[in-house]
Amino acid sequence: MLTITTLASGSGGNSLLVGGRGSHILIDAGISYRRITAALNQLHIDPMSLSAVLVTHEHTDHVCGLATMVKRLSVPIYASAGTAYQLSHRMGLPEERICAFRAGSAFSVGPLCCTSFSTPHDAADSVGYTVELDGEKVALATDLGHVTDTVRRAVLGSQVVVLESNHDVDWLRSGPYPYPLKQRILGDRGHLCNEAGAQLAAQAVQAGAHTVILAHLSRENNTPTRAYDVCARQLSAMGVDPEQDICLTVAPRAECGKTYAVRGEEVPC
Repeated sequence: MLTITTLASGSGGNSLLVGGRGSHILIDAGISYRRITAALNQLHIDPMSLSAVLVTHEHTDHVCGLATMVKRLSVPIYASAGTAYQLSHRMGLPEERICAFRAGSAFSVGPLCCTSFSTPHDAADSVGYTVELDGEKVALATDLGHVTDTVRRAVLGSQVVVLESNHDVDWLRSGPYPYPLKQRILGDRGHLCNEAGAQLAAQAVQAGAHTVILAHLSRENNTPTRAYDVCARQLSAMGVDPEQDICLTVAPRAECGKTYAVRGEEVPC
């Protein structure tokens, strides 16, 4: 059985844990190593037992704890070729510690089958991931300016999906951010707004997803209630009750979230 837990999700840092059959994969290390180990200990997981760290891209809110982790643990780091270059040449991580792959490739970490897929984001070689075990599948798709066919194909068919719902467009446009930053976020290689995230969530539910975790919310241009309500309305419009038919939730920004099993059980964190 696969389980998934967000350790942190937002512009202040991102990290997520996927586990199954004794293996544990960390996707991104965008919070401090101390916070990562504290969250793992809270989940009764020895950091030394991590099977791998998968990196989506090189932005600080996804890798800031990685350098210390590489020093403290012997865990392998998986990253797309372009991201691997950034990690080794800009962050100074030892090349021999990084398992580089071509975006779109699949690889195994113990019993877990991990598949990468390209995401449209303003990074060197940004990817999302799906993880499968015994016919169960989870997907992570955040940090993307729009939903491509590649992203959609990767996400659909997952029972649990973690999807970006970064901002409210009107709040962003009228907010205090400098104009270039607003344009970057709103661009095709920026971040998904609530409505775009909700549309992808609805498509995932139509394809069989029973748990939707909205993630990577902006602190300044969104709220958990706003993101939830937009997605709930989209689901209701297609005849799905977000409180009865599926599990719709929002990942906490700065703390460990609940653990969700692919079969729909909820395990207290």
